[in-house]
Amino acid sequence: MRVPFLDLKAIYSELQEALDAAYRRVMASGRYILGEELLAFESEFAAYCGVKHCIGTGNGLDALHLILRAMDIGPGDEVIVPANTFIATWLAVTYSGATPVPVEPQEGTYNIDPARIEDAITARTRAIIAVHLYGQPADMDPLREIASRHGLKVVEDAAQAHGARYKGRRAGGLADAAGFSFYPGKNLGAFGDGGAVTTDDDSLASRVRTLRNYGSPVKYFHEVKGFNSRLDELQAAFLRVKLTKLDAWNDRRRLVAARYLEELAPVPGLLLPHVPPWAEPVWHLFIIRTPHRDLLQRRLAERGIETLIHYPVPPHRQGAYREMHRRSYPISERLHAEVLSLPMGPTMSEAEVAVVVSAIKDCLKGS
Repeated sequence: MRVPFLDLKAIYSELQEALDAAYRRVMASGRYILGEELLAFESEFAAYCGVKHCIGTGNGLDALHLILRAMDIGPGDEVIVPANTFIATWLAVTYSGATPVPVEPQEGTYNIDPARIEDAITARTRAIIAVHLYGQPADMDPLREIASRHGLKVVEDAAQAHGARYKGRRAGGLADAAGFSFYPGKNLGAFGDGGAVTTDDDSLASRVRTLRNYGSPVKYFHEVKGFNSRLDELQAAFLRVKLTKLDAWNDRRRLVAARYLEELAPVPGLLLPHVPPWAEPVWHLFIIRTPHRDLLQRRLAERGIETLIHYPVPPHRQGAYREMHRRSYPISERLHAEVLSLPMGPTMSEAEVAVVVSAIKDCLKGS
């Protein structure tokens, strides 16, 4: 049995009639940018996250970048970021003109370690970005307490955490603002790029709306030097359809994760994610760790099981951040050498999960 990493075609097939109707509705409207579909999606997603405002953007990187710009964070400032994350978190800080300051993760959850943050704070620190990596919420309460004592802003990178909960509250409403990505493979994915900012801050929301549209709150009147980063009508219409299924799809992912956690726990030498009692992950990715990662991936591929590596190279080792190559973040470096993402998605069958589990057990025999 071939097991894909994520079957996007099956997701489309499940909602084909409603998605095709959304397409026809937008095409017939004659309005393709900043129209009624976007307004409706922004209202619906804000309500879903439990916040006052949602502002659609062109992608998740832009969402984070525009948040920092709206907070007047720029050259000379520092922003604390996880050392273990996708590079977009760092790039958002760099685009604002500020400097990313990495902090190592907790090994069990892969998220930024609040106990290490205070040592990274300087007189130039302006904000902390917490990434809910792989769909598991970061530990926000101690992080926000630190930020409050030092007068810092807190931003969620919720690109992988649509619907995740921290102590009963949804991601997107746990900080001063949050940035989401709607890249097609996300739990709530568009059919192209897309993103959004969520916040309860009226002033910040107004600034992000202006910044995303050439710095223009009113057409042809430009108050600031802005950007072109708008979630288009077609993607907004598709996301409205998918949002109605998000909780059900996340529940299906949880069932897959529960089987992985139970059936892979006895496998010697295999490290599984730790889920704190206050966390309700949405399992955007299910990550295992093994020092035999590359061998395991090859053996699974030979059996038709598709896996991915999120991510093979940490940001501080990328060519884009050559200035940080001499620095060492050993926890992140170890994670990036050992992590492997197993097939995960809302359309996975029990038979597919069983094939993956059986193959891993077999492939790691004697490793």
